[in-house]
Amino acid sequence: MRLNLSRYILAGIGAAVLFGGSTPFAKALVSNIHPILLAGLLYFGSGTGLFIMWLISNRGWHNPNLIKQEWLWLFSAIGFGGILGPILLMVGLTITSSATASLLLNIEAVLTAMIAWIIFKENTDKRIILGMLLIIAGGIVLSWPQKQAAQQGCLGALTIAGACLCWAIDNNLTRKISASDSLFIAGSKGLVAGIVNISLAYCLGLMILPSWPITLSAMICGFLGYGLSLLLFILALRGLGTARTGAYFSVAPFIGAAIAIVFFNEEPSVLFWIAAFLMGTGVWLHLTEKHEHKHIHSFLHHTHRHIHNDYHHQHSHDFSYNKNKAHSHPHKHDPTIHVHPHYPDTDHMHKHSKY
Repeated sequence: MRLNLSRYILAGIGAAVLFGGSTPFAKALVSNIHPILLAGLLYFGSGTGLFIMWLISNRGWHNPNLIKQEWLWLFSAIGFGGILGPILLMVGLTITSSATASLLLNIEAVLTAMIAWIIFKENTDKRIILGMLLIIAGGIVLSWPQKQAAQQGCLGALTIAGACLCWAIDNNLTRKISASDSLFIAGSKGLVAGIVNISLAYCLGLMILPSWPITLSAMICGFLGYGLSLLLFILALRGLGTARTGAYFSVAPFIGAAIAIVFFNEEPSVLFWIAAFLMGTGVWLHLTEKHEHKHIHSFLHHTHRHIHNDYHHQHSHDFSYNKNKAHSHPHKHDPTIHVHPHYPDTDHMHKHSKY
Protein backbone atom coordinates (compact mmCIF):
# COMPACT_ATOMS: atom_id res chain seq x y z
CA MET A 1 0.00 0.00 0.00
CA ARG A 2 2.84 2.38 0.84
CA LEU A 3 4.32 1.76 -2.61
CA ASN A 4 1.06 2.88 -4.20
CA LEU A 5 0.93 5.96 -1.95
CA SER A 6 4.48 6.85 -2.98
CA ARG A 7 3.26 7.62 -6.51
CA TYR A 8 0.85 10.21 -5.18
CA ILE A 9 3.34 11.59 -2.65
CA LEU A 10 5.93 12.09 -5.40
CA ALA A 11 3.27 13.80 -7.53
CA GLY A 12 2.45 16.17 -4.65
CA ILE A 13 6.12 16.98 -4.02
CA GLY A 14 6.76 17.38 -7.77
CA ALA A 15 3.88 19.87 -7.95
CA ALA A 16 5.42 21.74 -5.01
CA VAL A 17 8.89 21.91 -6.58
CA LEU A 18 7.53 23.31 -9.86
CA PHE A 19 5.22 25.86 -8.23
CA GLY A 20 7.70 26.90 -5.54
CA GLY A 21 10.44 27.37 -8.11
CA SER A 22 8.21 29.61 -10.23
CA THR A 23 7.60 32.23 -7.50
CA PRO A 24 11.05 33.93 -7.56
CA PHE A 25 10.97 34.00 -11.36
CA ALA A 26 7.48 35.54 -11.32
CA LYS A 27 8.85 38.12 -8.87
CA ALA A 28 11.60 38.95 -11.38
CA LEU A 29 9.09 39.21 -14.24
CA VAL A 30 6.61 41.44 -12.38
CA SER A 31 9.05 44.35 -12.63
CA ASN A 32 8.62 44.25 -16.44
CA ILE A 33 4.95 43.23 -16.74
CA HIS A 34 1.87 44.58 -14.95
CA PRO A 35 0.62 42.07 -12.32
CA ILE A 36 -2.74 41.44 -14.02
CA LEU A 37 -1.17 40.94 -17.45
CA LEU A 38 1.55 38.72 -15.94
CA ALA A 39 -1.11 36.56 -14.25
CA GLY A 40 -2.80 36.21 -17.63
CA LEU A 41 0.41 35.26 -19.44
CA LEU A 42 1.36 32.71 -16.77
CA TYR A 43 -1.98 30.93 -17.01
CA PHE A 44 -2.25 31.29 -20.78
CA GLY A 45 1.14 29.59 -21.10
CA SER A 46 -0.06 26.91 -18.70
CA GLY A 47 -3.32 26.27 -20.53
CA THR A 48 -1.82 26.37 -24.02
CA GLY A 49 0.89 23.85 -23.18
CA LEU A 50 -1.45 21.46 -21.37
CA PHE A 51 -4.12 21.58 -24.09
CA ILE A 52 -1.52 20.75 -26.74
CA MET A 53 -0.50 17.76 -24.57
CA TRP A 54 -4.18 16.78 -24.18
CA LEU A 55 -4.88 16.95 -27.92
CA ILE A 56 -1.73 14.96 -28.74
CA SER A 57 -2.43 12.26 -26.12
CA ASN A 58 -6.02 11.85 -27.34
CA ARG A 59 -5.17 12.32 -31.04
CA GLY A 60 -7.64 15.17 -31.30
CA TRP A 61 -10.66 16.48 -29.40
CA HIS A 62 -12.81 14.10 -27.40
CA ASN A 63 -15.63 14.51 -24.89
CA PRO A 64 -14.20 14.83 -21.34
CA ASN A 65 -17.45 13.26 -20.02
CA LEU A 66 -17.91 15.65 -17.11
CA ILE A 67 -21.42 15.61 -15.61
CA LYS A 68 -23.36 18.85 -15.00
CA GLN A 69 -22.25 19.18 -11.37
CA GLU A 70 -18.60 18.64 -12.31
CA TRP A 71 -18.72 21.50 -14.82
CA LEU A 72 -19.92 23.74 -11.95
CA TRP A 73 -16.99 22.62 -9.76
CA LEU A 74 -14.55 23.22 -12.65
CA PHE A 75 -15.68 26.76 -13.50
CA SER A 76 -15.85 27.72 -9.82
CA ALA A 77 -12.29 26.44 -9.38
CA ILE A 78 -11.18 28.47 -12.40
CA GLY A 79 -12.75 31.63 -10.94
CA PHE A 80 -11.03 31.35 -7.58
CA GLY A 81 -7.76 29.63 -8.46
CA GLY A 82 -7.17 30.81 -12.01
CA ILE A 83 -8.39 34.41 -11.94
CA LEU A 84 -8.53 35.91 -8.41
CA GLY A 85 -5.64 33.95 -6.89
CA PRO A 86 -2.86 34.79 -9.35
CA ILE A 87 -3.86 38.47 -9.54
CA LEU A 88 -3.59 38.80 -5.76
CA LEU A 89 -0.22 36.98 -5.77
CA MET A 90 1.23 39.19 -8.51
CA VAL A 91 0.10 42.34 -6.65
CA GLY A 92 1.62 40.98 -3.44
CA LEU A 93 4.91 40.25 -5.19
CA THR A 94 5.25 43.92 -6.18
CA ILE A 95 5.57 44.92 -2.51
CA THR A 96 6.97 41.78 -0.85
CA SER A 97 10.32 40.02 -1.28
CA SER A 98 10.08 36.72 -3.13
CA ALA A 99 11.65 34.79 -0.21
CA THR A 100 9.06 36.12 2.24
CA ALA A 101 6.25 35.65 -0.29
CA SER A 102 7.38 32.07 -0.86
CA LEU A 103 7.10 31.19 2.83
CA LEU A 104 3.76 33.00 3.15
CA LEU A 105 2.39 30.63 0.51
CA ASN A 106 2.42 27.96 3.24
CA ILE A 107 -0.83 29.52 4.40
CA GLU A 108 -2.49 27.90 1.38
CA ALA A 109 -1.99 24.43 2.91
CA VAL A 110 -3.53 25.58 6.20
CA LEU A 111 -6.58 27.10 4.56
CA THR A 112 -6.94 24.13 2.21
CA ALA A 113 -7.00 21.73 5.14
CA MET A 114 -9.40 23.86 7.19
CA ILE A 115 -11.90 24.02 4.33
CA ALA A 116 -11.50 20.27 3.72
CA TRP A 117 -12.10 19.46 7.39
CA ILE A 118 -14.85 21.95 8.23
CA ILE A 119 -16.87 22.10 5.00
CA PHE A 120 -16.08 18.83 3.19
CA LYS A 121 -15.67 16.72 6.40
CA GLU A 122 -12.31 15.19 5.47
CA ASN A 123 -10.62 13.42 8.41
CA THR A 124 -7.66 14.79 10.35
CA ASP A 125 -5.65 14.08 13.52
CA LYS A 126 -3.74 15.93 16.26
CA ARG A 127 -0.41 15.69 14.42
CA ILE A 128 -1.76 17.43 11.33
CA ILE A 129 -3.51 20.10 13.42
CA LEU A 130 -0.28 20.85 15.34
CA GLY A 131 1.61 21.14 12.05
CA MET A 132 -0.97 23.60 10.73
CA LEU A 133 -0.72 25.72 13.90
CA LEU A 134 3.07 25.94 13.48
CA ILE A 135 2.66 27.02 9.85
CA ILE A 136 0.16 29.70 10.93
CA ALA A 137 2.62 30.91 13.58
CA GLY A 138 5.31 31.19 10.91
CA GLY A 139 2.97 33.22 8.71
CA ILE A 140 2.26 35.62 11.57
CA VAL A 141 5.99 36.10 12.17
CA LEU A 142 6.58 36.82 8.48
CA SER A 143 3.77 39.38 8.28
CA TRP A 144 4.84 41.21 11.45
CA PRO A 145 5.35 44.94 10.65
CA GLN A 146 9.00 45.99 10.35
CA LYS A 147 10.63 49.46 10.26
CA GLN A 148 9.21 52.17 8.03
CA ALA A 149 7.83 49.70 5.51
CA ALA A 150 5.37 48.29 8.07
CA GLN A 151 2.13 49.23 6.34
CA GLN A 152 3.35 48.12 2.92
CA GLY A 153 4.65 44.84 4.38
CA CYS A 154 1.27 44.11 5.97
CA LEU A 155 -0.54 44.87 2.73
CA GLY A 156 1.76 42.54 0.80
CA ALA A 157 1.21 39.76 3.34
CA LEU A 158 -2.57 40.25 3.23
CA THR A 159 -2.77 40.12 -0.56
CA ILE A 160 -0.67 36.93 -0.64
CA ALA A 161 -2.87 35.46 2.11
CA GLY A 162 -5.88 36.35 -0.05
CA ALA A 163 -4.32 34.47 -2.96
CA CYS A 164 -3.79 31.48 -0.65
CA LEU A 165 -7.48 31.56 0.34
CA CYS A 166 -8.52 31.58 -3.33
CA TRP A 167 -6.25 28.62 -4.08
CA ALA A 168 -7.48 26.79 -0.98
CA ILE A 169 -11.05 27.05 -2.27
CA ASP A 170 -9.80 26.01 -5.70
CA ASN A 171 -8.03 22.94 -4.25
CA ASN A 172 -11.18 21.71 -2.52
CA LEU A 173 -13.34 22.29 -5.59
CA THR A 174 -10.82 20.54 -7.83
CA ARG A 175 -10.83 17.59 -5.41
CA LYS A 176 -14.48 17.00 -6.40
CA ILE A 177 -13.44 16.29 -10.00
CA SER A 178 -9.93 14.90 -9.47
CA ALA A 179 -10.96 11.43 -10.70
CA SER A 180 -11.79 12.88 -14.13
CA ASP A 181 -9.42 13.76 -17.00
CA SER A 182 -6.63 15.65 -15.20
CA LEU A 183 -5.08 17.08 -18.39
CA PHE A 184 -8.42 18.52 -19.49
CA ILE A 185 -9.11 19.97 -16.04
CA ALA A 186 -5.70 21.59 -15.68
CA GLY A 187 -5.63 22.78 -19.31
CA SER A 188 -9.12 24.30 -19.09
CA LYS A 189 -8.24 26.14 -15.92
CA GLY A 190 -5.10 27.63 -17.44
CA LEU A 191 -6.59 28.57 -20.80
CA VAL A 192 -9.79 30.17 -19.45
CA ALA A 193 -7.99 31.97 -16.63
CA GLY A 194 -5.30 33.21 -19.02
CA ILE A 195 -7.79 34.61 -21.54
CA VAL A 196 -9.87 36.30 -18.81
CA ASN A 197 -6.87 37.95 -17.13
CA ILE A 198 -5.35 39.10 -20.43
CA SER A 199 -8.74 40.50 -21.47
CA LEU A 200 -9.02 42.27 -18.10
CA ALA A 201 -5.59 43.82 -18.61
CA TYR A 202 -6.67 45.00 -22.08
CA CYS A 203 -9.92 46.55 -20.77
CA LEU A 204 -8.00 48.40 -18.04
CA GLY A 205 -5.50 49.78 -20.56
CA LEU A 206 -2.66 47.62 -19.19
CA MET A 207 -2.06 45.61 -22.35
CA ILE A 208 1.55 46.67 -22.82
CA LEU A 209 3.50 43.59 -23.84
CA PRO A 210 7.24 43.61 -23.09
CA SER A 211 9.77 42.13 -25.50
CA TRP A 212 9.01 38.70 -26.91
CA PRO A 213 11.79 36.98 -24.90
CA ILE A 214 10.24 38.26 -21.63
CA THR A 215 6.70 37.38 -22.76
CA LEU A 216 7.80 33.89 -23.80
CA SER A 217 9.65 33.49 -20.49
CA ALA A 218 6.43 34.32 -18.63
CA MET A 219 4.47 31.70 -20.60
CA ILE A 220 7.14 29.02 -20.06
CA CYS A 221 7.23 29.87 -16.35
CA GLY A 222 3.43 29.51 -16.30
CA PHE A 223 3.50 26.17 -18.12
CA LEU A 224 5.99 24.67 -15.65
CA GLY A 225 4.97 26.40 -12.42
CA TYR A 226 1.21 26.45 -12.92
CA GLY A 227 0.43 23.93 -15.67
CA LEU A 228 2.53 20.85 -14.97
CA SER A 229 2.41 21.66 -11.27
CA LEU A 230 -1.40 21.66 -11.30
CA LEU A 231 -1.47 18.43 -13.30
CA LEU A 232 0.67 16.68 -10.68
CA PHE A 233 -1.39 18.27 -7.89
CA ILE A 234 -4.61 16.80 -9.31
CA LEU A 235 -2.99 13.37 -9.53
CA ALA A 236 -1.94 13.66 -5.88
CA LEU A 237 -5.50 14.64 -4.87
CA ARG A 238 -6.76 11.29 -6.13
CA GLY A 239 -4.61 9.29 -3.75
CA LEU A 240 -4.03 11.58 -0.77
CA GLY A 241 -7.13 13.71 -0.36
CA THR A 242 -7.20 17.51 -0.16
CA ALA A 243 -5.62 18.21 3.23
CA ARG A 244 -2.74 15.74 2.86
CA THR A 245 -1.96 16.85 -0.69
CA GLY A 246 -1.85 20.40 0.66
CA ALA A 247 0.58 19.22 3.33
CA TYR A 248 3.00 17.72 0.82
CA PHE A 249 2.57 20.82 -1.34
CA SER A 250 3.80 22.84 1.66
CA VAL A 251 7.41 22.22 0.61
CA ALA A 252 6.82 24.61 -2.34
CA PRO A 253 7.53 27.82 -0.40
CA PHE A 254 10.88 26.48 0.82
CA ILE A 255 11.92 25.72 -2.76
CA GLY A 256 10.98 29.26 -3.75
CA ALA A 257 12.71 30.82 -0.74
CA ALA A 258 15.91 28.85 -1.38
CA ILE A 259 15.99 29.96 -5.04
CA ALA A 260 15.36 33.58 -4.02
CA ILE A 261 18.24 33.55 -1.53
CA VAL A 262 20.75 31.59 -3.64
CA PHE A 263 20.09 32.92 -7.15
CA PHE A 264 18.50 36.34 -6.57
CA ASN A 265 20.77 37.38 -3.67
CA GLU A 266 17.95 38.31 -1.30
CA GLU A 267 18.99 38.94 2.33
CA PRO A 268 16.71 37.04 4.74
CA SER A 269 15.95 38.69 8.10
CA VAL A 270 16.05 37.06 11.55
CA LEU A 271 12.24 36.84 11.48
CA PHE A 272 12.52 34.97 8.19
CA TRP A 273 14.65 32.23 9.78
CA ILE A 274 12.33 32.00 12.81
CA ALA A 275 9.35 31.61 10.45
CA ALA A 276 11.27 29.05 8.38
CA PHE A 277 11.91 26.96 11.49
CA LEU A 278 8.26 27.07 12.59
CA MET A 279 6.93 26.28 9.13
CA GLY A 280 9.56 23.63 8.49
CA THR A 281 8.61 21.83 11.69
CA GLY A 282 4.95 21.99 10.70
CA VAL A 283 5.67 20.54 7.27
CA TRP A 284 7.80 17.76 8.83
CA LEU A 285 4.85 16.76 11.04
CA HIS A 286 2.71 16.49 7.90
CA LEU A 287 5.21 14.50 5.89
CA THR A 288 5.80 11.94 8.66
CA GLU A 289 2.12 11.28 9.40
CA LYS A 290 0.84 7.70 9.37
CA HIS A 291 -2.89 6.98 9.23
CA GLU A 292 -4.11 3.44 9.83
CA HIS A 293 -7.23 2.00 11.49
CA LYS A 294 -10.08 -0.45 10.93
CA HIS A 295 -12.55 1.09 8.50
CA ILE A 296 -15.70 0.12 6.63
CA HIS A 297 -16.23 0.33 2.88
CA SER A 298 -19.86 0.53 1.82
CA PHE A 299 -20.98 -0.64 -1.61
CA LEU A 300 -19.74 1.79 -4.23
CA HIS A 301 -20.06 1.97 -8.01
CA HIS A 302 -17.98 4.60 -9.81
CA THR A 303 -15.44 5.31 -12.55
CA HIS A 304 -11.86 6.55 -12.12
CA ARG A 305 -8.29 5.63 -13.04
CA HIS A 306 -6.95 2.94 -10.70
CA ILE A 307 -4.31 0.25 -10.23
CA HIS A 308 -5.08 -3.12 -8.67
CA ASN A 309 -3.48 -3.64 -5.26
CA ASP A 310 -3.72 -5.95 -2.24
CA TYR A 311 -6.58 -4.01 -0.65
CA HIS A 312 -8.77 -2.60 -3.41
CA HIS A 313 -9.84 -3.03 -7.02
CA GLN A 314 -9.84 -6.80 -7.07
CA HIS A 315 -12.77 -6.88 -9.49
CA SER A 316 -12.93 -8.94 -12.67
CA HIS A 317 -12.65 -7.55 -16.21
CA ASP A 318 -14.28 -8.43 -19.49
CA PHE A 319 -11.31 -7.02 -21.39
CA SER A 320 -7.55 -7.52 -21.34
CA TYR A 321 -5.50 -5.19 -19.14
CA ASN A 322 -2.11 -4.79 -17.47
CA LYS A 323 -2.55 -5.03 -13.70
CA ASN A 324 0.54 -2.86 -13.14
CA LYS A 325 -0.75 0.04 -15.20
CA ALA A 326 -3.54 2.49 -14.40
CA HIS A 327 -6.75 2.08 -16.35
CA SER A 328 -10.27 3.49 -16.12
CA HIS A 329 -13.69 1.85 -16.43
CA PRO A 330 -16.94 1.59 -14.41
CA HIS A 331 -16.41 -0.79 -11.49
CA LYS A 332 -17.95 -1.64 -8.13
CA HIS A 333 -16.61 -2.13 -4.61
CA ASP A 334 -18.34 -4.72 -2.47
CA PRO A 335 -18.86 -3.95 1.26
CA THR A 336 -15.78 -4.84 3.32
CA ILE A 337 -14.04 -4.15 6.64
CA HIS A 338 -10.24 -4.15 6.89
CA VAL A 339 -7.14 -2.41 8.28
CA HIS A 340 -4.30 -0.86 6.29
CA PRO A 341 -2.47 2.49 5.95
CA HIS A 342 -4.53 4.90 3.85
CA TYR A 343 -5.29 8.51 3.09
CA PRO A 344 -8.69 9.99 2.12
CA ASP A 345 -8.39 9.05 -1.54
CA THR A 346 -11.26 8.29 -3.91
CA ASP A 347 -11.84 4.97 -2.11
CA HIS A 348 -11.45 6.22 1.48
CA MET A 349 -13.90 9.03 2.10
CA HIS A 350 -15.36 7.27 5.16
CA LYS A 351 -16.26 8.99 8.43
CA HIS A 352 -14.11 8.69 11.56
CA SER A 353 -15.56 8.19 15.03
CA LYS A 354 -12.32 9.38 16.64
CA TYR A 355 -8.97 10.81 15.49
